[in-house]
Parts: sequence; structure tokens; C-alpha cells
Amino acid sequence: MHLTREEERIYNGELGWASQICMRILVKLGDLFGAERLIPIDSAHVSGVSYKTLGNAPTDFLKTLAESGEKTRVESTLNPKSFDPEYLGKRLPEKLLQEQREILRAFEKMGFKQSYTCTPYHLQKVRVGAHLAWAESSAVVYANSILGAMTNREGGPSALAAAIIGKTPDYGIHKPENRKPNILVEVDPPIKYGIEYSALGIFLGRILKDKIPIIKGLKELTEDKLKQLGAALASTGMTNMFYYENELREKSGIEKVNVGRKEIENTIEQLTTTQVPKPDLVFIGCPHCSLQEIKKIAKIVRGKKIKQEIELWICTSRFIREKAADHINELEKCGAKVLTDTCAVVTWTEELGIKTIMTNSAKTAYYAPTLNKADTILAPLEECLKTALEK
Repeated sequence: MHLTREEERIYNGELGWASQICMRILVKLGDLFGAERLIPIDSAHVSGVSYKTLGNAPTDFLKTLAESGEKTRVESTLNPKSFDPEYLGKRLPEKLLQEQREILRAFEKMGFKQSYTCTPYHLQKVRVGAHLAWAESSAVVYANSILGAMTNREGGPSALAAAIIGKTPDYGIHKPENRKPNILVEVDPPIKYGIEYSALGIFLGRILKDKIPIIKGLKELTEDKLKQLGAALASTGMTNMFYYENELREKSGIEKVNVGRKEIENTIEQLTTTQVPKPDLVFIGCPHCSLQEIKKIAKIVRGKKIKQEIELWICTSRFIREKAADHINELEKCGAKVLTDTCAVVTWTEELGIKTIMTNSAKTAYYAPTLNKADTILAPLEECLKTALEK
């Protein structure tokens, strides 16, 4: 890989050991994937923030890196942590909270924005054609597919290194020739509901591997439905972007896959792991809710109350919570918990006695049996809310 004189100085340790380690991570990655150079990035987004998923060994490295005094060189945001201060921060064991706070202090010392969201694209406008280094898989697919930005699916360490250096290796989705669709997916009959988009993503992730699809048969398109599709797609596969009908002309001569009602329904059934009709937790907000989703949920719950035996969590970013203040009041009035900075998947729901989670997110339904040791019920948003609300 070709390095500029300044990059060579960093690589050789002339600007300190911390930036040297970060540069060597990026060069090793570039060499592995055949990159010829590093390119500047507009922003970085780091996953592996929750202590639950991170653990102790990476935490020690983060603390040491932070003590070096090294700072981020570009706008750098963070994925959700394991608790919010107002609710879960008062219910979880203090030892777990303390370990999480140490991780957050390390990131703060390095200049990371205390965003704690899996939807960094809601925080500020991402320009078309921008090069990014994002590690949250759902955000990667969204940035490439919906926003027209360019980012590979970084690992936590490489996104961290890119934030410190301000650059990333030029390979993969950063190169226009690697962004071309190479498989056509025809969904028939067409789908229009959010849960169908979500299930389609899970199904396609399993069969596409890293292929880039053009998807036909998506009706009543919204950014939130596409967000669910991308999040699910990234959960079960390595596809980093997709195209959807009317965006590109159908490309001749490429492989075709047909997806019917049976595949969608079977996927939804597979992601429901229990026949228990009443969940302990109804969870909405994976990925974090948009302003439009908050408004929709508030309209449905207006004037109603949450059942005493069920918790309703709605997770979003601080940014969206501030913009939706009136709607948040409506939600909290009915007994819903509107949580920022975290989500059910990266906190210790098992510590709270939660054994069954009902959700409209296929990503949550896919991960919760393993990460939360919980049974799952995948259902449409309206059904989730109906289950949580008193009649």
C-alpha cells in the first residue's frame, strides 16, 4: 500500500505510539484487501460500545489508548451503550454500570461524540458520495443504499483507528466498480408492511452472502421500511448495500432470485420462538426510532395505558427525543419507557427477569435468543402495541 510521507511518519511512530497502532491497523487491513492507498473520510462510527458485548480485554486497550492523549480527527460517533441513565441505570447492578462508565470515559477522552445511537445518519446530513468508516452494520447498509455514501462494514478496531487517523483504506464499497448490482431479487406478490421488509432482509441475508441485489416488489416505500430491510439484511449476511426498483434500470444477464409469500411468512414464523401469548417486554426501536416512527407510535397509544404486567420500551437517539418532545410526553403518559443511548439487544434484559420479548424488529428477533437469552415474538408494530396496551 502506498503511504504519503505524513502517513509513513505516523506508521513509524514519529507522532506517538497510539496513532502508530491505529495506522498499522489500517495498513494491515488495506494490505489484506488489496487497497493501494488510504482515503480521507467525513466521519467514523464505532460499534462495540456496550460493556455487555465488549467485555474486559478490549476495555483495557481503550483505556490505554485514551490515556495517550490521542484525539479523533473527524466527526466520530458511538453505537448504543448498555443502559440509559434515567431507567436502566437505576435497575441494573452497580458493578456493570461502573464498567460501562469506564468505557464511556475512554471514548470521551478521545473526542468521540456521546451519541450512543445505531442511526448516526439522523444526527446530521450525510453528503452523497462521502467516504465514511462506519462499524454498525445496519447503518452501513443505510448509508450505502439510501444516502449514497460509501462505507465498508468496519470492525470496531478499524473504525476506531479510522476515527483517530481520519482515513480508511480504499477498497470494497469505496470503489465505484464494487458498488454495481450483481443479482436481481423479484418479490412477488409485492410487500408493503414493515415486518415484511424486515423478514425479507433476514431471508435475503442468508442466501445472498455478499452479493449486491436490485430488489423489485417493494411497495409503499418509506425510509423506515428500508431501514428495517437493511438492518435485517446485515444481520444474517455480508451484503453492504442494495438497490430498489425505479432506482436502477433492470440489469440484463445477472442472476435472478424469486421470493414469494411463503418465504416471507416462513421467515416470520422462524423468528418467533415461543407460543407464550404474553411477553414480558414489548420492544420497539431496533434500529433506533426515527421522528416519523415516534409520531406514529404516539398517535396509536394516545389516551391509553400500558398493562401493568408488561413493559413497553421505545428506543431512540437523544437527538430524535429532543425533536419529538411533545410526542415523547404522550408516550410516557401512557406508561411507555422512552429510552435513549441504549437498546434491548445490548443491555442485560435477563438481569431484569425478562424472558420473552415481543418486537417488530427482525434484527432483534434474530439476536435476542442468543444475546438476551430470551424467547421472541416477531409481530407488526400495531400488534406489538395492541399487546402492550389495556383494552
